[in-house]
Amino acid sequence: MAEEASSFQVPSVPKFDGDYDHWCMVIETLLRSKDYWVVIERGFREPEAGEQLTPTQRTTLETMKIKDLKAKNYLFMSIDKQILKTIVQKDSAKQIWDAMQTKYKGTTRVKRAQLQWLRRDFETLEMREEETVTEYFGRVMTVANNMTNYEDDMTEVKVVEKVLRSLTENFNFVVCTIEESKDIDTLSIDEL
Repeated sequence: MAEEASSFQVPSVPKFDGDYDHWCMVIETLLRSKDYWVVIERGFREPEAGEQLTPTQRTTLETMKIKDLKAKNYLFMSIDKQILKTIVQKDSAKQIWDAMQTKYKGTTRVKRAQLQWLRRDFETLEMREEETVTEYFGRVMTVANNMTNYEDDMTEVKVVEKVLRSLTENFNFVVCTIEESKDIDTLSIDEL
């Protein structure tokens, strides 16, 4: 019995740190892997008072209630106490998920403003003299991925062209060689 207790481990649940898109992706993957996503995606309906359920419907309802409780548990573990206090009145995992989405994903206007800022940032990115190519490439990919998260059409060609045109002058010979030997329109980010 002691052996069983010591082998039980609480799963590692990522905490919400303000980056809603990252948290959402990680928690969704976790809930999908545990087969609890169904209660977030579709929710479930409690029967009306006096509504008769078949044995199959009753079993399905009980299964959904258990999944909902488990999904709520994961959400409670991942959300800071201060944030939870503002959404704890929600009865289901779906209601908690929807409240987080409403609160942190942002309105269309906010998303559009954020995307405009990211586009400006992407266009003005330049490699710094003291920066390595890997560091610069990481900065470009961070902005490009953020733009994609805000549903911008960020193609690999745009990223490749941006990197090639914004490297420091001491990489001009490398850029010329790449442009002459490769088709930039088909060159992937990984190949670059």
